[in-house]
This record gives sequence, C-alpha cells and structure tokens, in this order.
Amino acid sequence: MTETHKQTAQRRSRRMAAILAGGVIGMIALSYAAAVFYQLICREAGLGGATQIAREVPDKIFDRTITVRFETAVQPDLPWAFYPVQHEVKVKVGENALVMFRAENKTDEPITGQAVYNVTPDKIGPYFFKVACFCFDVQTLAPHEVADMPVSLFLDPKLLKDKNADDVSVVTLSYTFFKASTHLVSEAK
Repeated sequence: MTETHKQTAQRRSRRMAAILAGGVIGMIALSYAAAVFYQLICREAGLGGATQIAREVPDKIFDRTITVRFETAVQPDLPWAFYPVQHEVKVKVGENALVMFRAENKTDEPITGQAVYNVTPDKIGPYFFKVACFCFDVQTLAPHEVADMPVSLFLDPKLLKDKNADDVSVVTLSYTFFKASTHLVSEAK
C-alpha cells in the first residue's frame, strides 16, 4: 500500500471515529433530556400519571376522601437525602392540602437538583392538581443544607363524575430528584 493510500485510509478511519463519537455524545445528551421532555409532554396531554397545575383551588369540598401516599427517590449521581415529612394524607375531593418534603445536601458543595413526578393510578392524573410545588423549579441546596419543600395539592371535583375512577381510594404521588443539568441551572438564574 502506498503512502497516499495509507493517509487516505487513516483520514477515513478518523472521520468514522468522529462520526461514531458524535453519535454516542448525541445519544447521551438525548437520554438526559428525555426525562424532562417526557414530563412536559405527559403534563400537557394528561398522560402517564402526569399531574395538572392550577392557579386556584375549588370553592367547594365534597365528602369523598382519598388517601394520598408519597414516594421519593434520588438518582445515584445526586448526593441528597429526600423524603416526605408525612407519608400520607387523607384529602377530601376539592380540599386543598399542604404537604412537606425534606431534602438534605450531604456534600461540602452547593448542588442543584430537579424533581420529576407522577401520580398513580394513571387515570387520576387529569384530576390531580398542584397549586404550588418545589418540582416546578430547580432547587439549589448549600453544603449540608436541609430544606423543607412544600406542595399544595387538591383533587378536582370532576373526579366525582368519572365512573372509571370510582374504585380509587388511594393515590400515590412519586418524586424523583435528578442532578440538574447546566442548561436547567442557567435558565433558572
């Protein structure tokens, strides 16, 4: 093989390696963004246990009571403790409930996290509203800071008209905290 052919083959190999590396980097970036995009799409469409956002609470409270349980998780790359202050509340349909979650940064550095959430059973998602939630924004905790984070929620009275939801007596609201990407942190400033 001549020197020119060797150089051409090396250029092709480098080009192919660059294309493959770009593809791998692109897939990694998309996987990090997938959780946020999934949440946005589901919230807008009311799918997959996505909850709704309300500006105000209903003006009437009904007799039907539903237990709302809380589950929490933290991704391994986020060195935080995160848990509900109370593990469940009993809420009447239309009643606003304020619940607290606690997060602790276990490091010597400030860290920013973002929570994603869902509610099960999925069929309750269109009726589960939050007026305020720490999950609407990124959260930055100083070194070893412990923060109480509120959630204001209610179950929409329209739930009472959905015969498919008559069997629901327990709802689970789940949160998972992720280390916030640099993109999300810069948007929040």
